[in-house]
Amino acid sequence: QVQLRESGGGLVQTGGSLRLSCTASGGAFSDYAMGWFRQSPGKERELIAAISFSGGSTYYANSVKGRFTISRDNTKNTLSLQMNNLAPEDTAVYYCAADQNYRYIRSSTYFDSWGQGTQVTVSS
Repeated sequence: QVQLRESGGGLVQTGGSLRLSCTASGGAFSDYAMGWFRQSPGKERELIAAISFSGGSTYYANSVKGRFTISRDNTKNTLSLQMNNLAPEDTAVYYCAADQNYRYIRSSTYFDSWGQGTQVTVSS
């Protein structure tokens, strides 16, 4: 079972940037798809970006497309999320997650391992 740990959250002004990182341990990181989710108060957790095992395929929710970039470094067991042009509606707890049973991107319901989350707050 992989263990995931996020870092890089914080407070940023509207229009600013943040880079989130997720370090994996205890699993075969390069063998499965990874994703970033977020959850705002009163809302369901949503998948906002995902990446296949090799990094060759990516997915973005419409709400972040063109502003966020997901990437992975399989040599360092690290997943990243570069977030640009942040807006107050991006305020949420961000989680990295692993779909340990599949190499490619599929439904968000298959993600089965989660980090503890990191808070991102965007001030207006």
